[in-house]
Amino acid sequence: MPETKGLAGPGAGERILATATSLFAVHGYNGVSTREIASAAQVNEVTIFRHYPHKHDLYLAVMKSGLKQLHLRGDLLTGIAEARDGQTALARTSELIAKTLMEKPEILRLLQFSALELSVDFDPLVRRHLSEFVEVVARYLEPWIKKGELRCTNSKTLVFTLIAIVTSYSSLQRIFLAEGLGPDGMFEACANFYSN
Repeated sequence: MPETKGLAGPGAGERILATATSLFAVHGYNGVSTREIASAAQVNEVTIFRHYPHKHDLYLAVMKSGLKQLHLRGDLLTGIAEARDGQTALARTSELIAKTLMEKPEILRLLQFSALELSVDFDPLVRRHLSEFVEVVARYLEPWIKKGELRCTNSKTLVFTLIAIVTSYSSLQRIFLAEGLGPDGMFEACANFYSN
């Protein structure tokens, strides 16, 4: 491959990471090659391997970068803290999780692909980067579980359930061609199940 513009220039690493993020989010880890990433990023494939010795290293860098972009919104956490009952707290928790994960659709798709294609390496990475997220949100639900307003013995399990709804709803909608199936309806069903 002939050398292209920007091969060793400033910003090559950022361009590689941004391009890889877009391509991996659309095609998954197995669906895109480093040659395709290099072409789209307008760099030589060797440049990719200078920054990331293996495709796997590039993918993990993409995941780390994406997961670092997930931030809990204080206004939504306040809404959970000020809930008048367990069902309201659960609805607001659902909103927080949906808005956090769906704010960056690429990250959501990367999470989905990673769970399917790279579970061994994916699990510790996600655990490390999402553990604080889960811990914080779970603490807001704990009082409602203790009061008996939410039927669940572990608030973290409930948070993981809500995250699973967000990460799976688009696939379920596509597979079953369910009109109007979205996270809100799934959250409502979950809320009815978990609340008294």
